[in-house]
Amino acid sequence: MRLTTKGRFAVTAMIDLALRQDTGPVTLAAISQRQGISLSYLEQLFGKLRRNYLVESTRGPGGGYSLGRKAVDITVADIITSVDEPIDATHCGGKANCGTNGTQCMTHDLWTALNAHVLEFLASVTLQKLVEDQHANGIAIDDRQAVKRPISAMPVVKPIRVTAPNSVFALGGAAAK
Repeated sequence: MRLTTKGRFAVTAMIDLALRQDTGPVTLAAISQRQGISLSYLEQLFGKLRRNYLVESTRGPGGGYSLGRKAVDITVADIITSVDEPIDATHCGGKANCGTNGTQCMTHDLWTALNAHVLEFLASVTLQKLVEDQHANGIAIDDRQAVKRPISAMPVVKPIRVTAPNSVFALGGAAAK
């Protein structure tokens, strides 16, 4: 059994979001920068988390994501299963056709029991507990909102005032004076 990057990144991003929940919606770009996770990958993960009501999105300026439920009500198992991460140590997906000739293998019950214990453990760990662990480890959260930079670094240039005629007729009239 292994936990792929999809599940690990989803849990990491949710911890980052929960840590900054009090400052308002958190952008995926900020999470991407802090955690070193691809922005496009985060967009895919948060789409699944949103469909499973673990996060809510806010559009527009100052928008981003916030938790869909209280951190104490979200478990690691919720997060991992929301991003379609299978928690399965069997090689048959629980169908019991892992042995020869499509029968159940001799270790099927062992791996099924392991699945149950892993899922039980992950369901016992809340997002709130992970946030508290981060605080206990001394993580510092900067509560100040990031300063928004202008879209262009180019200075604003005032348009040049043109006093020349703007048509052929105006040119003819200016020439006649």
